Amino acid sequence: MMQQATEKPLQEPAPPHSCCHGKEAAEPQAGDVLAFYTCPMHPEVHQQGPGSCPKCGMALEPEAPVAGAQDNSEFIEMRRRLIVSAAFTVPLMALAMGMTAGMAHGDTGAVQAVLAAPVILWGGWPFWARAAASVRSGHLNMFTLIGMGVGVSTVYSLVMLGKGMEHLYFESAATITTLVLLGQVLELKARAKTGEALSALLNLAPKTGRVIDDEDGAEFDLPLAGIKKGNFLRVRPGERIAVDGVIVEGESAVDQAVVTGESMPVMRKAGDKVIGGTMNLQGSFIMRAEQVGKDTMLARIAAMVAGAQRSKAPIQTLADKVSGMFVPAVLAVAVVTALAWGFTGHGWDAAVAHAVAVLIIACPCALGLATPMAVMCGTGRGAQAGVLVRQAEALERLETINTLVLDKTGTLTEGAPKLLTVMPTEGHSEPNLLRMAASLEQHSEHPLSMAIVNAAKERGLGLLKVHAFKSTPGSGITGIADGRSVAMGSEAYLESLHIPVTLKTKAKPYMSQGQTVVFVAMDQHCIGLLMLADPVKQDAAEVVKTLKADGLQLVMMTGDSLPTAQAVGRKLGIDEVEANVSPERKAQLVAGLQERGRKVAMAGDGVNDAPALAQAEVGMAMGTGTDVAIGSAGITLVSGELAGIVRARKLSKGVMKVVRQNLVMAFGYNVLAVPVAAGVFVRWGVDLNPMVASAAMAASSLCVIGNSLRLRQLPL
Repeated sequence: MMQQATEKPLQEPAPPHSCCHGKEAAEPQAGDVLAFYTCPMHPEVHQQGPGSCPKCGMALEPEAPVAGAQDNSEFIEMRRRLIVSAAFTVPLMALAMGMTAGMAHGDTGAVQAVLAAPVILWGGWPFWARAAASVRSGHLNMFTLIGMGVGVSTVYSLVMLGKGMEHLYFESAATITTLVLLGQVLELKARAKTGEALSALLNLAPKTGRVIDDEDGAEFDLPLAGIKKGNFLRVRPGERIAVDGVIVEGESAVDQAVVTGESMPVMRKAGDKVIGGTMNLQGSFIMRAEQVGKDTMLARIAAMVAGAQRSKAPIQTLADKVSGMFVPAVLAVAVVTALAWGFTGHGWDAAVAHAVAVLIIACPCALGLATPMAVMCGTGRGAQAGVLVRQAEALERLETINTLVLDKTGTLTEGAPKLLTVMPTEGHSEPNLLRMAASLEQHSEHPLSMAIVNAAKERGLGLLKVHAFKSTPGSGITGIADGRSVAMGSEAYLESLHIPVTLKTKAKPYMSQGQTVVFVAMDQHCIGLLMLADPVKQDAAEVVKTLKADGLQLVMMTGDSLPTAQAVGRKLGIDEVEANVSPERKAQLVAGLQERGRKVAMAGDGVNDAPALAQAEVGMAMGTGTDVAIGSAGITLVSGELAGIVRARKLSKGVMKVVRQNLVMAFGYNVLAVPVAAGVFVRWGVDLNPMVASAAMAASSLCVIGNSLRLRQLPL
């Protein structure tokens, strides 16, 4: 019975919905912004509403994205401050430059102070707040240096103005503030770009689904928030599927590329699962909703990727430690620079200029962005290709592994046995043999039974009524069909029933290939063989070849028998095979490999793989597998294709390459720039004033951001 489709939608408030009269339910209000935010570098920082991290000063990120509800408030606010500040800074710079060139007449110091005031006090207010927070928390960061630089310039200029002197730095303080605002606006815009892939994924879900009423069969469009588990929905050609579920009637080709990365559409028929947000290409079908709201695959993907983007890669610890020591060191260098210039006869004017330049150019903003920006861009790109990263740590470790452990069933193979060969004896036909066998198997719960029954149905064979059915677990079954006594099972089972097994020789070649052979007898005589196997995935051999060429040592583990495991291993070119392995033993074998110095990744899909997935340095779960396996893994391959392992490996290498490039640029920039700003190379004509230093500081951050954004186009 279909669940009542007219239940009140989850979103409140909403007017009553009458499906019979065609009244539309109110469109659910998504909510403009999620309430809680956190820091990409310091996930322990957690607050309600947007803001900045008190430890590093970076803008906080929403904990999870919402489709169609992107938070642009901070970007809009910073852009407004930038526009206003630029409007005051431009005439201020013109006035200051005019004074320097002798073009201005009269005392313009007061005018400069008036023009600089709104820029420094209002435009730079967010920076002052962040600098104060850094001092209160004891976590000095880039805004500490910015606050010191702008503050020293402003106070010094006010003192000089009070003494009637012309050596003022109002334009430097205003220009620094404006350039830092520009850098923040560009950074916020770049951060928004890193979430575009994820937002696009979330927006794949249609706004409504066409629900079928369970009483009179009437169809009506209902907002997603109102669709409940158990509702029946019709999906028409060219429509996106509303929620995750199972087809109950009809069939169609479904394009799942946006979620799984599969390039070719897949056929889906009654009994098959479909994913919300994927495109129905042809044919109309009716489905039953199984996962709705936050339980859909799209929502779970979004939550997983958002979590990965907030997680910290181990390499980030290095940047954190350096930043923690770097800021106090820069403050010390700035003081030494000021004293050196002031007490060596160059004047306090030059002393202030060089000290401020040191403070500004040494801001570690590029260092703080180096890892989070790369991780955010990389995980977003991975989501597009069906590689979901739960933790940045898994992404970093995957690059370094040298051993890959592969579960057989469901990972290297399809995970569902199929009937490959029907071999009747003389005097019996294939259809008759299969009909007799399937008639008995329809009453069995063994995994092989479903394969035999499905094969008979696919060939259009009608099944017979069976009497006196009896099952002996692990051995075989018996029954009476069409008045004939039928028995089927292993060779030993038939012999236990005193049935002469005359087909042993014909069965051996199939057994050596790892296939399961079922002997079928009727009226105490063998009438044929059924050969079944769990087929190897089409791309398995090519993927194994690619992984071996990448320098990985491959190990296959399975609970199956040794002959079956060896047959699959030979077919795929995997030499190291472990058979008859229990779930606990799988984890022990992974631990054993680790004790021998190997860095191990494990790929699996079942509940029995979960301990090994958790034990490995990197666990990779097939998206077609169980929730337990997926929950134990750091990386999920949505489509369940083995090629996803290759894509994950490429993603890991690409992200870590960019992270290292970013860190080298950030470290190298600061190492080279600080001595220049301090005036060490003045005698050779190389010098930086505060305005140039602030522009160079912004440029370094933009280099890191631009380098990270390249990951959005990483070929996978």
